[in-house]
Amino acid sequence: MAFRFTLSAALLAATLNVAAAPAAPAAPVKATTYGTVPAAQQRLIDDLERRTFEWFWDSADAKTGLVPDHYPGESFSSIAAVGFGLTAYGIGAERGYITRDQAIERTLATLRFFKDAPQNASEDNATGYHGFYYHFLDMKTGRRFDRAVELSSVDTTLLLGGVLFAQSYYDRDTPREKEIRQLADAIYRAVDWTWMQARPPLISMGWTPGGKFIPSDWKGYCEGMLVYILALGSPTHPVTPAAWKAWTSTNDKTWGSFYGQTFLTFAPLFGHQYSQAWVDFRGIRDDWNREHDLDYFQNSRRATYSQRNYAIANPGKWTGYGANVWGLTASNGPGDIVDGGHAFKGYSARGAGLDYVEDDGTIAPTAAGGSVAFAPEIVIPALATMKQRYGQSIYNRYGFVDAFNPSFHDAAAVLRTGRLVPSLGWVDTVQLGIDQGPIVLMIENWRSGLVWKVMRRNPYVRKGLQRAGFTGGWLDEAPRKP
Repeated sequence: MAFRFTLSAALLAATLNVAAAPAAPAAPVKATTYGTVPAAQQRLIDDLERRTFEWFWDSADAKTGLVPDHYPGESFSSIAAVGFGLTAYGIGAERGYITRDQAIERTLATLRFFKDAPQNASEDNATGYHGFYYHFLDMKTGRRFDRAVELSSVDTTLLLGGVLFAQSYYDRDTPREKEIRQLADAIYRAVDWTWMQARPPLISMGWTPGGKFIPSDWKGYCEGMLVYILALGSPTHPVTPAAWKAWTSTNDKTWGSFYGQTFLTFAPLFGHQYSQAWVDFRGIRDDWNREHDLDYFQNSRRATYSQRNYAIANPGKWTGYGANVWGLTASNGPGDIVDGGHAFKGYSARGAGLDYVEDDGTIAPTAAGGSVAFAPEIVIPALATMKQRYGQSIYNRYGFVDAFNPSFHDAAAVLRTGRLVPSLGWVDTVQLGIDQGPIVLMIENWRSGLVWKVMRRNPYVRKGLQRAGFTGGWLDEAPRKP
């Protein structure tokens, strides 16, 4: 599989492509239980959550806790996938997929590895530096995978999402749970956020020993939201509230109407999902929210509806698109291939919004699945339809494969990954950790609110939100246990 970097707003070429389709605005929703979901759809979600959890449980190295970027097959480790995995273990314990002791054992192995891993400025003999970690690590040695890999601020942040979840979830007065809390605290405190501010008050996307700081910062609505919240909440190396102001300063450039919804755009749905998999933004608002009379959760609900409306309109005339078959986000694809006059891509940040449209007919089930907490009434029928229509080829031991493309049928093409199914089109053969993660975390948030409730109790997350200017809702209440 070709090498892959995390894609973000600042690294994407923005192509303005605005269209409109008649649709009613997304109404507010409180989706925390199954409610009136039909029994067959309940069984689907039960099955999908468990299979997706098992991807993390089976793929991770039991000794180090390292989770592969993609699986099955040989892979480097993705530190962001580790963060999702650490959170999935707590979900598994609550659901009875594993015991609490099993979750503790795997969590301890993971935190011990990252706490003790070498942090230095060398090219090849480090796992991280200044408390940050390299985006991809060798699954066997735990060191930087190769010299093209950056010390990543956002992927470290996604790792920390799982670290801080563990700190707050394992709250019992036992030696092993105390050790989890101590290790988690030490890992978080070691991150030198101010060092990563190459151009303050913004935070750089990363650093390499050879190239030094990446010449791009986290600015504008995207997955970088969690970067700033955790940087603001640090007890050791915090950034100032000016960083949040700078990050939100360009929001109005991508605020507008797109396919029947008015919202703050980030074209691929992962930008809406990653931060909100851990942080409950329902009912809390910063200054920008207050000016626009909505919270970030409501914004992402509108984004989800907009993507569905885009698929219904189907301006690209792609095969299969419709009310219950949709979903554009960063995912695998057939490869950089031209077939039938269409240009297809390999791994790409597909999406549709005011900022840009990138669509080659490749559908990623995580785009819908990771949005289930935002809009279950349209997400669950979509998951059900995709499984019913294509499940024999796209649904396996670990749930949905990463992506599929019913419009691609070039039997002579050399595929980047996946296989060609004559009756369907291109189908991936692996799952990606950063796409599996939003599915299992957001299903559980929709079902029980577990991850959100645990993270509400974390003092660093609360402090980061408050220093960013968030008020209201649960943030104004005293922390409570789930």
